[in-house]
Amino acid sequence: MSITSDEVNFLVYRYLQESGFSHSAFTFGIESHISQSNINGTLVPPAALISILQKGLQYVEAEISINEVTAEFGRENVQCRLKLHSLTPPSRQDCLQAMRSLIKNPWRSLESDLSDFDSGHVRPGIVYMAKPDGTVFDGRPIESLSLIDAVMPDVVQTRQQAFREKLAQQQASAAAAAAATAATAGATTTAVSQQNTPKNGEATVNGEENGAHAINNHSKPMEIDGDVEIPPNKATVLRGHESEVFICAWNPVSDLLASGSGDSTARIWNLNENSNSGSTQLVLRHCIREGGHDVPSNKDVTSLDWNSDGTLLATGSYDGFARIWTEDGNLASTLGQHKGPIFALKWNKKGNYILSAGVDKTTIIWDAHTGEAKQQFPFHSAPALDVDWQNNTTFASCSTDMCIHVCRLGCDRPVKTFQGHTNEVNAIKWDPSGMLLASCSDDMTLKIWSMKQDTCVHDLQAHSKEIYTIKWSPTGPGTSNPNSNIMLASASFDSTVRLWDVDRGVCIHTLTKHQEPVYSVAFSPDGKYLASGSFDKCVHIWNTQSGTLVHSYRGTGGIFEVCWNARGDKVGASASDGSVCVLDLRK
Repeated sequence: MSITSDEVNFLVYRYLQESGFSHSAFTFGIESHISQSNINGTLVPPAALISILQKGLQYVEAEISINEVTAEFGRENVQCRLKLHSLTPPSRQDCLQAMRSLIKNPWRSLESDLSDFDSGHVRPGIVYMAKPDGTVFDGRPIESLSLIDAVMPDVVQTRQQAFREKLAQQQASAAAAAAATAATAGATTTAVSQQNTPKNGEATVNGEENGAHAINNHSKPMEIDGDVEIPPNKATVLRGHESEVFICAWNPVSDLLASGSGDSTARIWNLNENSNSGSTQLVLRHCIREGGHDVPSNKDVTSLDWNSDGTLLATGSYDGFARIWTEDGNLASTLGQHKGPIFALKWNKKGNYILSAGVDKTTIIWDAHTGEAKQQFPFHSAPALDVDWQNNTTFASCSTDMCIHVCRLGCDRPVKTFQGHTNEVNAIKWDPSGMLLASCSDDMTLKIWSMKQDTCVHDLQAHSKEIYTIKWSPTGPGTSNPNSNIMLASASFDSTVRLWDVDRGVCIHTLTKHQEPVYSVAFSPDGKYLASGSFDKCVHIWNTQSGTLVHSYRGTGGIFEVCWNARGDKVGASASDGSVCVLDLRK
């Protein structure tokens, strides 16, 4: 295990900031090139340096205590306890994966995970106990414990408690075997003792017995009503990605589904009915030039978007490059001017420009035909998280700096700046008419803005945790569904989806079937249905008028993204286990 100089520098830089040594932090940040590192500060918990130092002292104490318990447990069990107490730090790969975190967007805050610990909930995927051979009972190596988890006392305490319970269970099992030939009464007593021993994954967490958040997800999942459950023959699971699939998007004119993954590839899946060989896939490998050769970038594909006529696909990557691909999988252009990961990109409606947002605090308009940057907008003071076009030359951008800027090609300053959020702004979306802009934030609020005023039109407060994303319905004036009222959907870490009547500024439906954070929502093309995807592995389809659940599907991994095809009869979903599923909603 090792920790790089960049990681040490960032921990020191953060310590100086948190301690109030702002001038020292600034100087140190410049000299150590903090801004050029790929470390995302929003994922590092407060006081991380102090926590790691304290953990180091605990390691020493734990190693000393090992010698004191050898006689009691025997060498084999002591070796197991040593693995649990020493909490061997992760490899470089594990460290980067931990800092990227398990949610779709690598730049998001870990505050929701921390609050889960505070409320007694334990994240899925955490390793809780080890066998004497060094492996864990759920099959993952003990070394995969993340750096961030390693500085959380709750994790250590849970691991130790789980080990003690497992040891007690093993001792009870041994006693039962020894008593197998004893009298019936003795055997019955042993059986009762075993029954009262908590099993792996079934112990309550901080006294909480809510099955939705039990350790390692071994609890019973929410029962899905047979009347709404999508049958297996209506679900196609597409496999090929080698890591989590963060994003997916349908081609606007055909049943081609694009997906982007942490395996540094995007893929185009052909799901057209007239396809000769079923669902074929094109692999779009994201490479960088090194020593005159193309080598895999080994960076996440964070964003992708089809142009309006479905002939070109744009992708954004953690390697800092945007790329344009043809629909048959050929690389057409590589766009390189960002200094760090790209977090979002969008085609304009006309299809001549691409807009991107990056960790370098800038947004860029690219000429899609030449691949050149038309204009770079350096107005944010922190990483830009999302962008959305108002028209073919004007767009909005949001950032962790809590600001929203509206910018126009050819203008050297924002045409409008909206301020009012008190935490980072995660997503922004213009309504179909381009008159209203919606934003959502880690401050748990939705805000509606108009170019006609500086303050928000509505400040919508109902969610109890961070709001991750928002979507407008394709209804109302200027849409193909002009007679239907426009709605706004919001997805939150509080496990709920809310539907809002924006004209009145009220929540009309709260959709509560999910049991984990909701990362994506998408309206059907006619606006009658809403798909939602959550880390509880479920895709739910809701009736937007009544708020009732009409279809439900449980996948094999946490859902990062959901999307509808142009006809509105298929829903695509991308998942944390590398799978992409397609749900056929035709009767």
